[in-house]
Amino acid sequence: MSNNSILLEKELRECPICGKEHEIEKRKRIEQIKIKDLIVNYDEIYYICTNVSDDEDNEFVSAGMMDRNLLEAKDVYRKEKGLLTSKEIKQIRKKYGLTQAEFSFLLGLGEVTITRYEKKLIQDETYDKIMRLVYEDSLLALDYLKENKDKFKNEQRYEKIEENIKRIVVQDAEEYFNKKELMSKYVNFENKNTMNGFKNIDIPKLEAVINYIANKNKKLYKVKLMKLLWYIDMLYYKKYGKSLTGLVYIHQKLGALPVGFEELMKLKSIDVKEEVKDESTIYHILPNNDYKVEKLSKQEKDVIDTIINKFKDFNTNQIVEYMHNEKVYKETNQTQVIDYSYAKNMNI
Repeated sequence: MSNNSILLEKELRECPICGKEHEIEKRKRIEQIKIKDLIVNYDEIYYICTNVSDDEDNEFVSAGMMDRNLLEAKDVYRKEKGLLTSKEIKQIRKKYGLTQAEFSFLLGLGEVTITRYEKKLIQDETYDKIMRLVYEDSLLALDYLKENKDKFKNEQRYEKIEENIKRIVVQDAEEYFNKKELMSKYVNFENKNTMNGFKNIDIPKLEAVINYIANKNKKLYKVKLMKLLWYIDMLYYKKYGKSLTGLVYIHQKLGALPVGFEELMKLKSIDVKEEVKDESTIYHILPNNDYKVEKLSKQEKDVIDTIINKFKDFNTNQIVEYMHNEKVYKETNQTQVIDYSYAKNMNI
């Protein structure tokens, strides 16, 4: 047995090695395979029959497992070559509510092309670029749909797809203007200095941070979120000399508040649910697992987790009170920018 093998689970099934039904081990290990011009390391899943000794041939894979392993290896290759993975291709067609065949038709390809891309075939750079453009530009997706209308034999289905893509075009336009509106709040903070933590506002990173927090904290509300963002950015600055998100914070009554917080809450990736409590409207931030966000590094997650764990049992009033005792809050005035240089004095 490979020394890098990890036990995933045990399954009761008929074993082709010993011919008996018993608990077999499902394991994972790192293996190598050559794909085209590249040797890649990938996670291989396989079974072990525990009724025979390790000295005997006790490993086997099911047909589905074999397909999964090969696809995993090919996706590693795709990442190395900067191509979309099979999961990312699936995510693109799911954005527009398309079947594999329909996505193929939209792109002007053969009916089974996308099926092959998602299961075994590695796409070339040309079609990879087209799929990326279609994902990023819903108007382009609409153009491709109209251009290849003759490939869709079911007129009603075509009309439904067209209606859906038009709806997405409107949503994307709203998202574009929301981001532009947020960026407009930062035109006076383009120079990298201690006001923005030596970083320009990074909206994809900000979206990733907020969704990460929301996934870790099921009772996350707007005011607490704003405080958590400040502590995360300040701690990251303290450790690494720059802000994580590039947000600029202002001294306000309830503590630090990022510039453009209202526009921030309108971002499509941020799932906000309005709730009524004591005749007041409060804003519940929910996880948005359907939205593709930038991945966070281990270094970034470690900082975020430190702050989440620090304040996990704090309600909104408690974290506001905690912030009011910070040196920075005592030494700045209402509406004044909170300088990142205060990071060295924060109570974390």
